[in-house]
Amino acid sequence: MATQVTAKSNAQRGSSFLRIAIALQTLTIFLQAVSAGLLLTSSYGETLHSVGARVMYGASMLYVLAAVLAWKPGGGSPRPVWHASGFLVLASVQVVLGIAHVPSVHLPLGVLMFGLSVLALARR
Repeated sequence: MATQVTAKSNAQRGSSFLRIAIALQTLTIFLQAVSAGLLLTSSYGETLHSVGARVMYGASMLYVLAAVLAWKPGGGSPRPVWHASGFLVLASVQVVLGIAHVPSVHLPLGVLMFGLSVLALARR
């Protein structure tokens, strides 16, 4: 009985950490859109967008970690791990496209990532 209560408590904790990680990722992607606008209109926009890219990538890695922690101890579905890994791949592609200055793909991919992140947050 005590083991079941502990497992349920760990699963709830892992699930809330996962929700926080998704929310953080969604927020950082949104802030990247804001800094992209500043990139076009101000001298400090490039710095903000560059720093934001690193933070967004870190948030994507945190999402993977949270998904693994929510899945492994609680024995839940591995689906969030696949979703988080997909986001990390998209974030990696996004960084490469940004460094290569390919806005024709970089911008739509950012919009797609934001939409998918909002969807993932709504599902949690």
